[in-house]
Amino acid sequence: MNRVAMRFEELKKTGRKAFIPYIVGGDPDLTSLPLVLETLVQSGADLIEIGVPFSDPLADGPVIQAASVRARQNGCTLDKLFSTLTPVAARLPVPLILMVYYNQLYLRGVSRFLAEANTAGVAGLIIPDLPPEDATELRASAAALGIGLNFLVAPTSKEERIRLAAAASTGFLYTVSVKGVTGARHTLPPELPGFIQRVKTLSPRPVAVGFGINTPEQARMIAGLADGVIVGSALVQAIAEDPQLKKMASLARTLREAI
Repeated sequence: MNRVAMRFEELKKTGRKAFIPYIVGGDPDLTSLPLVLETLVQSGADLIEIGVPFSDPLADGPVIQAASVRARQNGCTLDKLFSTLTPVAARLPVPLILMVYYNQLYLRGVSRFLAEANTAGVAGLIIPDLPPEDATELRASAAALGIGLNFLVAPTSKEERIRLAAAASTGFLYTVSVKGVTGARHTLPPELPGFIQRVKTLSPRPVAVGFGINTPEQARMIAGLADGVIVGSALVQAIAEDPQLKKMASLARTLREAI
């Protein structure tokens, strides 16, 4: 069992739901990354998702796109991200999950990417543009290294697609709450509870819900239905507004308390 799956098992035994904050690696800069991660752990994170900066982040809304631009302008590359993560991952008590687009992985080579991610202490991967049926090689190689894979389903996904993504996932099933890209929403779709319940029925894996969640009230509602809550844009925006991280830490603590 990989570390992502183990973390969900630990939380289940204690009756807790997972709080999974998302940040962009290298935003505001790589030097700050260890402090950002440590602050999130201190604020109650159970797992942390780290987005790899990319020039064409199709799944991301304007807040995360802007953070990716800042990180790349400040010199964040995959090599530098891995080297920065290596020492900090070893001392953090929570699994780190990379969100990476397939083109970034493909250009580096699947075997090389996975080996370097493993050395850097990465516990899991989210590849939003890679369907599970095209991930046979990746799934086998990741399993051999103990790296958890977490595939996505969306409100438009049919039952067969949900079952396939759940079966291929070895950490959790990433359940997208809304149609479209990431970004805070004032309200979530009224049909979301029914969708989450349907996914839970079809998935043997833990279900974590992300996209559009930014308030404690929304997080509390999701936590009542799913196994984990993923919050990204609101935290990324907090970092942009306050690079000293006080605003991010306060929001993360409030979200953790709600979950």
